[in-house]
Amino acid sequence: MKFLRLLLIAFILTAWSASESKAQSPIGKGGKQLNFGFGLYSASLPMYAGMDFGVHEDITVGPQAGVDLRLDYLALSGRASYHFNSLIGIPRDWDFYAGLNLGFVAGLGNDRFSGLDLALHIGGRYYWNSSWGVNLEFGGGNNISGGRVGLSKRF
Repeated sequence: MKFLRLLLIAFILTAWSASESKAQSPIGKGGKQLNFGFGLYSASLPMYAGMDFGVHEDITVGPQAGVDLRLDYLALSGRASYHFNSLIGIPRDWDFYAGLNLGFVAGLGNDRFSGLDLALHIGGRYYWNSSWGVNLEFGGGNNISGGRVGLSKRF
């Protein structure tokens, strides 16, 4: 797993330093996007919400929060994603991304886990108009693993 994390970090840094293409990423530098939906997790059904801020044409960062319906845990984290649209020339209606999450998970019930959460994520979105899209994401870390399905709203 450490090798995969290092490989992903090296790929992101290489892609970031490469010259920019004329294709635009989904939100671009200065853009904002709200993401929310439900998770795919075996123990219960988590809900999540987060915000992406474009800091580079191909890179977003932002906070996110998640809680499961049984209130067994609360997760607060920051995330950074590299969006591959410019690199591989995919249309603006689509978004393919990968990145890292770093945060804290607090177990709210008896015998629950708590602690630092370091995770990887990979996902994609399809925007059906200029503002709204549907997203699917998979990821895993040292505390929570699974996937997400939800909506994205560009501003």
